[in-house]
Amino acid sequence: MSKSVNKVLLLGNVGKDPEVYNLHSGIVVNLSLATNESFKDGRGDWQERVEWHNLVAFQRTAEIIRDYVRKGSRIFVEGKLRTHSWDDKQSGERRHKKEILVSEVSLLSLGTSADHSSARGLEDGDDDFPHYAQYAQGEITRAEVPY
Repeated sequence: MSKSVNKVLLLGNVGKDPEVYNLHSGIVVNLSLATNESFKDGRGDWQERVEWHNLVAFQRTAEIIRDYVRKGSRIFVEGKLRTHSWDDKQSGERRHKKEILVSEVSLLSLGTSADHSSARGLEDGDDDFPHYAQYAQGEITRAEVPY
């Protein structure tokens, strides 16, 4: 089998305060990151395009993000791209979501929000965050962490 690479490097600003989910064996953090690029359009006018990325972090990386990252924070992340798929309960359609599983984070600036109240517990079978329910029982082992 030939070798392949799945590595993502992003430098951008956090779009809103991270969402922290307390599991029985640790925490998971979701956050959105905006990156932007400038380019000239066909008429020679400068345009700017913003791309939003969904980030997920586990364990110690999640704790760092929970404690130090807020809306507006400028961060550099390293991770890998993962596609999560599930069946929508209402429509029955197959849904897909691209996520960056963060393995490293570098804090480049502090955010603007002082509110640290975004954490909530995740109970077994909680449908708000179904694809992390597998982590709600027992210890998260190194083999279970998806990066």
